[in-house]
Amino acid sequence: MTRGIAIVVLGLMLAGLQYRFWIGDGGVYETGKQRAAVAAREADNGRLRLRNAALEAEVEDLRAGGAAIETHARETLGMVRREETFFLVVNADLALAARH
Repeated sequence: MTRGIAIVVLGLMLAGLQYRFWIGDGGVYETGKQRAAVAAREADNGRLRLRNAALEAEVEDLRAGGAAIETHARETLGMVRREETFFLVVNADLALAARH
């Protein structure tokens, strides 16, 4: 009788330990979730490092010379020099589609 009770108690203890190992705090399931979160953060950090490097290169280019500043102003602000003539070419199909 006491042997059967001891086996049941040991079985329950083993089940409790297995639960903590697989599902409980710091268990296999939670560790897997944390590793996935770390991998996602590392991927984001890599993407942001590339973006920062591109921005740093652009800043250095803008600091280095006037040609980069002029190119930036032409592309983003539509700058035109005094001696240049500005032509706006409009696609007729797109202009008609915009009206409707």
